[in-house]
Amino acid sequence: MKDNASAVQNLSAIKWLTFLMFMMFAMTTDSVGVIIPEVIKEFHLSMTVAGAFHYAAMSGIAVAAFFLGYLADKLGRKRTIILGLVLFALNSYLFAIGRSFVFFIVLLTISGAAIGIFKTGALALIGDISTSTTQHTATMNAVEGFFAVGAIIGPAIVTHFLAVGISWKWLYVIAGSICVILIVISSLVRYPQSAKSTEGVDLRRTVLMMKNPYALGFSAAIFLYVAVESAIYVWMPTLLAGYHGRAAWMAAYAISIFFVLRAAGRFIGSWMLAKWNWAAVVTLFSLAILVCFVVSMAGGIGTAVFLLPLSGLFMSILYPTINSKGISCFRKSEHGAVAGVILFFTCLSAVLGPLAMGAISDALGDPKDGFILATGFAAVLFIALLLNWIFNPTRLLLQKLDVTEYQAVRA
Repeated sequence: MKDNASAVQNLSAIKWLTFLMFMMFAMTTDSVGVIIPEVIKEFHLSMTVAGAFHYAAMSGIAVAAFFLGYLADKLGRKRTIILGLVLFALNSYLFAIGRSFVFFIVLLTISGAAIGIFKTGALALIGDISTSTTQHTATMNAVEGFFAVGAIIGPAIVTHFLAVGISWKWLYVIAGSICVILIVISSLVRYPQSAKSTEGVDLRRTVLMMKNPYALGFSAAIFLYVAVESAIYVWMPTLLAGYHGRAAWMAAYAISIFFVLRAAGRFIGSWMLAKWNWAAVVTLFSLAILVCFVVSMAGGIGTAVFLLPLSGLFMSILYPTINSKGISCFRKSEHGAVAGVILFFTCLSAVLGPLAMGAISDALGDPKDGFILATGFAAVLFIALLLNWIFNPTRLLLQKLDVTEYQAVRA
């Protein structure tokens, strides 16, 4: 009885550790929409160049996820997570002494690499503590719900700092301090034993996984989704900066409203996906996102100020669900590698999507032109998810893995 109680407490500690990790790094990565306007003024930059504050971190995550994602399978979840957290904490404190744009870009790249290391470890860990592919998806939504909470806290802290005359860079010092606490917890908690691969665990296996149709299919869907979502948290504040109508308060709090709705939707989504077909839910939600973007572009900034933040409610469950199902299509001993591949495409899109939007907006002189491109991404995403719902290519595979990979955990 005592051993069972200890196991339950340990599992709870692992879950909360994972929740807090995602919340902590989201405080930094999702604050760029608030920081970029300050960077533009401070260093006299164009939208395209200032966007490097976003591109640098995402590039670091992408490179680490692809080239080091296999570490979660080779070194184990615990060592990989602690390695990434230590690098992130040390790097975060260096923001306090930063004075130049280039210095900050270097720090953001290193920060991204650290996130790529511990996030792939955390994503693989979710599989170890799940008892079915359905629970894996529900847990992933809960984890991303805490990520969404961090995405609310981070911009709020930066906004408060700027209002009282404190530099935005102290946000990273706060995140680094939280990270130190997480390192201590990670060192003390007992991780579940992860499945060991009988094959070589190295970069070659990650490269070979790029040829797998399931890995590529879910990665493509993630790429399209992230291009749409990053349009909101990177460029929506810039788009709405020109709004001076009656709903000026809405424009001022638009990014916060978006993040609040995204967070709420993820916690609700964790419950929804346990009851309804995941393919149907993500398809309907992607249609709602497309409607928000199309009507916003057709109705102008006065409509966008309401509908673009509202899209956060519908975006909420797409990323964690697509990510979870993509990882669940593989054996647990491969979860680190496949999580790295999907995370690579996540960050590649988070770089290329906003970069393309910024370049188009600079060239044509209006942020709206970048959002028209994002609307196109939303349309392609809806069509892809609709086809997935109709043909359901992963149904038999997920049913098989429920028995071969998760039965031991249930027992």
